[in-house]
Amino acid sequence: MKTTPKHILPVIVFAQFAGTSLWFAGNAILPQIQQTWQLPENSIAQVTSSVMLGFIAGTLLFALTSIADRFQASKVFFISAVLGAALNSSVLLAGNSFTALLIFRFLTGICIAGIYPVGMKIASDWFDGRLGKALGFLVGALVLGSAFPHLLNHFGAGYDWKPVLIGTSVLAVIGGMLMLFFVGDGPARVKTSVFSPRYAFQVFKKKEFRWAAFGYFGHMWELYTFWAFLPLILTYFARQNDLDLPVSLWTFIIMALGMVGCISGGYFSIRKGSAKVAFGFLLTSGILCLISPFLFQLPPIIFLIALCLWGLAVIGDSAQFSSLNAQTAPVELKGTALTIAVSIGFLLTIPSIQLLQYLTEFLPEEWLLFTLVPGPVFGLMATKKLFKKQSLTT
Repeated sequence: MKTTPKHILPVIVFAQFAGTSLWFAGNAILPQIQQTWQLPENSIAQVTSSVMLGFIAGTLLFALTSIADRFQASKVFFISAVLGAALNSSVLLAGNSFTALLIFRFLTGICIAGIYPVGMKIASDWFDGRLGKALGFLVGALVLGSAFPHLLNHFGAGYDWKPVLIGTSVLAVIGGMLMLFFVGDGPARVKTSVFSPRYAFQVFKKKEFRWAAFGYFGHMWELYTFWAFLPLILTYFARQNDLDLPVSLWTFIIMALGMVGCISGGYFSIRKGSAKVAFGFLLTSGILCLISPFLFQLPPIIFLIALCLWGLAVIGDSAQFSSLNAQTAPVELKGTALTIAVSIGFLLTIPSIQLLQYLTEFLPEEWLLFTLVPGPVFGLMATKKLFKKQSLTT
C-alpha cells in the first residue's frame, strides 16, 4: 500500500482551520460590530444563529445533491472557501445594515458546509486505515478555533474588527488553495456520477452507519449546549462563592482542553478502536452531566478541575464519531453520509440550546447541565452496538 505523504495531514488540518475561521471570526468581532453599529442587545444571538442556520441549510443542500461524491472534493472545498471568504468580507459593504449582516452571515454559513464536512471526507480518503488519529488532529484544531474568541474577549477588544474580517477571508482563500494544490483527493476516493436526493437518507439503511450516526447525535445534543452555557455556569459559581473569576479566560481553557481530548483520542483509537474511545469519552461527560448539581458544592479548584475534565471529554469523542461515520458509510456515498450526519447533528443543537434557555426560567443554574443527560445516554446505547464490529478499529 502506498504511503501517504507526510505533508498531507498538517495541510488538511491548517486548511480546515483556515476555512472554518470564517465561522469563528464572526463570534470574535460581534461585540465590536454591535457597539459600532449600535445594534440591539439580542443582535449577538441573532447573528450567531444566522451562521448556524446557514451551515445547517448548506449541509442539507450538499447532502441532497451529493456534491462531495459527484465532484472532486478538493475543488468543492476550494470553491466553498473562496465564496465564503467573499461573503465574509462583504460585511464591510453592509453599510451598518443589520439585515444585510444577517444575510451575509447566513450565506457564509452555507459555504462553511462545503468546508467542514467536505474536509473530513478528504481526510477519510487519505487516511482510510488511520482515520481516528487523523481526525483527532483535525477536530482538535477546530476546537482551538472555537475557543479562541473567548481568549480575545479576556484580553479585551483592543483591535479593529475590519482587519480581523479581511484577515480571516484571506486565510480562508489560502486554506482553499492549499487543499486544492497540495492535497487533492485521496486514493480511497470513490466517485459516484448518479444524482438522487434520496441517497442522502438511504445511507441510514446500513445499520452500522445508523449506530455510528446515532452516537454522534447524542454527543451533539450535549456538546454545543455545554459550550454555550459554560460562561453562565462559571459566572454563577463565581457569584455564589464570591470569587473574582476571569470567566472568559476559564471558558477558553475549558474549551481548548478539548483539543487534548481529540488528539489523545486519536492515538488511543489506533489500539482500542474508535467505537471504544468514543464510548469512553461520552461516558465520562455523561457521568459529569449526571453529577453536575453536586459539583457546585465542591471547593473552587476542584470545581474548575471537574469542568476542565468535562471540556476535555465533551469534544474528545467528536473525531471518533466522525471516523465511525466515515468507516461505516456506503463507500460510494461517503461524502453524502458525512454531510447529512453533520447536518442533523448541528440541527439538534438548536432545540437543545433553546430548551436549556427555556429551563433557565424554572431551574436553578446548578441543575441546568443535568438536563443534558439524555444525549449521552442515547449516544452510549447506539455506540455500544459497534463494539463487535472488528472492522471499525482504526
